[in-house]
Amino acid sequence: MAYPHSSLADQLEDLLPQTQCTKCGYPSCRLYAEAIADGSAHYNQCPPGGAAGVARLASVLGKTVIPINPVHGIERERPVAVIDEAACIGCTLCIQACPVDAIVGAAKQMHTVIPELCTGCDLCVAPCPVDCIAMVSITPNLTGWAAWSQQQADAARTRYHARKARLLREREANDARLAAKAAAKLKEVENTAALSDAERAEKERKRAIIQAAMERARLQKDAQAKKTS
Repeated sequence: MAYPHSSLADQLEDLLPQTQCTKCGYPSCRLYAEAIADGSAHYNQCPPGGAAGVARLASVLGKTVIPINPVHGIERERPVAVIDEAACIGCTLCIQACPVDAIVGAAKQMHTVIPELCTGCDLCVAPCPVDCIAMVSITPNLTGWAAWSQQQADAARTRYHARKARLLREREANDARLAAKAAAKLKEVENTAALSDAERAEKERKRAIIQAAMERARLQKDAQAKKTS
């Protein structure tokens, strides 16, 4: 096809179910769409989309419909996560794993899944240390795009991006707090008036440690910014 690369990736992403399940081998539906567009991934690696999903992608690519690659999973009825609330220990690992903020709860308190928001990605199951999460089918005899609508996919993508933006804000706020704390500590140790030589040497040692920590934090922040840019 004669689409520019970015335009093709956009079109392919619009045709993916936006479960953000990573079964395709990529961290997000967007990155999978980009990989298909640049030829580094096949268009039959999305089990949630099923055969209908392959057909949707093939129509844009001008290619024939092929079976889902079983390496990435099989087409199935759409499940949602269900938490055994009596067994839940409130560790929050499932909340951290959910790509669309479909799980609510707080540390050391019972968690629960909002079924209308769950994409059935399975990502919350493995981190659970007490094995209290089950995936339960809610679309008997319906799989792929027969079990998932375009409206649901669009809503899931919106929640995914909202979660990414929230996590970025939280990380930046935490970085700012740590930077302010480090700067205050540095100012404290730089005040060496009326100190003995031993006390001044100890403060200099602490100052060097704090400055090194601040530099490591800056480098980590720059590396993270490059990954998300």
